Amino acid sequence: MTAAPLVRPSFTELTAIRPAGEGRWRADLDPRWTIGGRPNGGYLLAVAGRAAVAASDRAHTLAASAQYLRPPEPGPVELRTEVLRHGRTATHVRVQLSQDGTACVESLLVTGRLEAPGTPAAWTAPDAPVPPPASPDGIRVPPVTPDGVPVPIMDQVAVDLDAGTAGFATGTPSGRGEIAGRLTLPGAEPFDDCALLYAVDALPPASLTVAATGWVPTVSMTVYVRALPAPGPVHVRCSSSLIDGGRVDEACWIHDSSGRLVAHGSQLAGIRYP
Repeated sequence: MTAAPLVRPSFTELTAIRPAGEGRWRADLDPRWTIGGRPNGGYLLAVAGRAAVAASDRAHTLAASAQYLRPPEPGPVELRTEVLRHGRTATHVRVQLSQDGTACVESLLVTGRLEAPGTPAAWTAPDAPVPPPASPDGIRVPPVTPDGVPVPIMDQVAVDLDAGTAGFATGTPSGRGEIAGRLTLPGAEPFDDCALLYAVDALPPASLTVAATGWVPTVSMTVYVRALPAPGPVHVRCSSSLIDGGRVDEACWIHDSSGRLVAHGSQLAGIRYP
């Protein structure tokens, strides 16, 4: 007897919100989108992005900054939104994600409308990120860490690491503090603005290429969404510059299948060694 094919909920379904009163929304956090039982920080920010877009009546999330106070459990959560300013082209929204009356994530988001693909970009920075090669070979990230911690989210998305940054998985870390690879959503769903909020936090920590660690919880994260991606997976490249005092920074750059930079961000995370 042939087993039924595995059906994975779409990212749109996983981040769906529903009204719960004036300035209030509800969502359900999926236990499969967790790392060691804790929901992924980018996933939580994407849910907050849905609430910000709904509260502001704008088309897209342009920027988001989040402070992670404590991890919620999978299950129902409430989101409270407050429109701080509604301008001609941008709206500022505060979103608090809470569970059982306890605040878990505090975020400030800017919503508006992203320009259509094809709009020319002008780089002024001398160290502008270079788009990745067209089709590099990838090494699939398994749904469990090398030390046995379950990562169910890797059964839902496909993360194919660039071979040159995946040595940590076989005990030969590069030491460069950089990790990169291609990210595909369930069912190859196209990335929208809120999916890009998740993508900035989708790869294993770049600090793993320096030293094996335990949990690396996000403390604070900022994301800028620059354009709607072309169809297909996105390429994510993250780098850490300093591990010190129990904290690690990480900068992240996301290019779409056409090579265009569509989002970038940074975060500060805790780092715990076994």
